[in-house]
Amino acid sequence: MQAVFFDMDGLLVDSERVWLEIETGVMARLGAEWTPAHQAHLVGGSMERTVDYMLAVSRADVPPATVRDWMTAGMVSRLAAGVRVLPGAAELLDALRAEGVPVALVTSSLKEIADAVLGSFGRDRFDAVVTADDVTRTKPDPEPYLTAARLLGVEPVRCVVLEDSPNGVAAATAAGCAVVAVPSLLPVEPAPGRLVVASLTEVSVADLRDLLRS
Repeated sequence: MQAVFFDMDGLLVDSERVWLEIETGVMARLGAEWTPAHQAHLVGGSMERTVDYMLAVSRADVPPATVRDWMTAGMVSRLAAGVRVLPGAAELLDALRAEGVPVALVTSSLKEIADAVLGSFGRDRFDAVVTADDVTRTKPDPEPYLTAARLLGVEPVRCVVLEDSPNGVAAATAAGCAVVAVPSLLPVEPAPGRLVVASLTEVSVADLRDLLRS
């Protein structure tokens, strides 16, 4: 096992509820309602996709750049105040680092949003960070995970990805990585080269190595 890649929203930190809060507020400014069902369409997607969808639902005559700014400012403000690390995530990350396994954070969120999370979680806990600003195509395209592998100088087929969304799982699988899925808002089915668990508390470094061997 050459490296392990962590998703951020819904996997490392409990930020999906923050996204719902900010999206709901922005949609109110656009004169429309927002529900968890709307949010489910966007899990693991990019800011551009979110903004386009919100404007399509609201039919508001507001520039996409303005909506993006509202979203980004709201998320950064909320996340900078602190966010809950999901069970088992910090422990698994620390165990990997203790064994000398390189780790990267790979997220579809913008750099500003990732920086707000890492400000409290710790940027130095990762050997590399890949955000939406670092790629031309976000998940479900494999580019984010291929970029992380390139930055760490590792082979994707010898890496494990930890994800919570179907989009993220699709990106990791297309990159050639083994996957541990911890579904949050949407279900993820078991498959060859994929382990599905309810929480990262169920996963050890040995489990990740066994997944690659299988």
